[in-house]
Amino acid sequence: MTHAATPGATAPADPLSAATGAAESSDATAPRPRTAAYLDLDKTVLATSTTFALGTPMHCSGLISTTALARGVVAQLPYLLLGADEDHTSRLMDQLAALNAGVERSRLQEVVSDAMATAIEPAVYAEALDLVEAHHRAGHDVVIVSASIIEVVEPIATLIGADRAVATRLETDAEGRFTGRVERSLLHGAKVEALEADTAEHGIDLARSWAYSDSISDRPMLEAVGHPVAVNPDRELRRLAEQLDWPVRDFERPVNLRRPLQPTIPRPNLAPVRAIPSAVLPLRWELVVNTGVLTGVAALTATAVAAGRR
Repeated sequence: MTHAATPGATAPADPLSAATGAAESSDATAPRPRTAAYLDLDKTVLATSTTFALGTPMHCSGLISTTALARGVVAQLPYLLLGADEDHTSRLMDQLAALNAGVERSRLQEVVSDAMATAIEPAVYAEALDLVEAHHRAGHDVVIVSASIIEVVEPIATLIGADRAVATRLETDAEGRFTGRVERSLLHGAKVEALEADTAEHGIDLARSWAYSDSISDRPMLEAVGHPVAVNPDRELRRLAEQLDWPVRDFERPVNLRRPLQPTIPRPNLAPVRAIPSAVLPLRWELVVNTGVLTGVAALTATAVAAGRR
């Protein structure tokens, strides 16, 4: 597919200006298919990982036991720090689903709702909010597409003003409890299938649509649309974007939605770390530095160890 990467590699403040201008100059009498913007969640909309942001609230609420939390952290460490292939990440998804076996879906939704103000709202990128507003001004649907579970993704989509969410679904029994099995996973190429289903349901033209992601694992989703954009890309995706002349945008301003007028707290200067030659860095060190995953792992591990000692 030949991508019409309208925004350009330097990514202007409003990446939709050229595209909307072209649309307005077309035949106004001809029926036009709908357009959508599909946004990944972690490190694209949020400056954190939803898994780690909500891990501690779920543990404190009793949804996840100390033992289960420790096992979950141990299971994720090798893959977060060293990378993982499709088989490994699929097994990890199954392990995380198993942690929720027996949990009432309504209880999980309640815990997520209570944790939004402290765990999620302060981590939303201001640039992502600007992007959502720009797409809405252009008359586009905004859809969050994430491998996280729908009970987590849907309220975040509502929070930022997206029109809907497409996410992983866990199986529930007749009483509304999770069985510990995955009903529909959005790992890897499954996001493309989800996009195709969304386009069929809502009359979206993928060739006119946009996709935003930070991860090379979302390459199939980015290649499925006419306007792919790499946001805070990992090393492999940044390289690919340069090769294919895709726009690259770096979001840096998380904003607390409850206090939008407060000045943004300056972020630590990571320039010295990023200046280290890439050959010296471990395979996923850039991912760890840029997403705060290491901090999340350390926090969860400390919580689990401390609780185990009591």
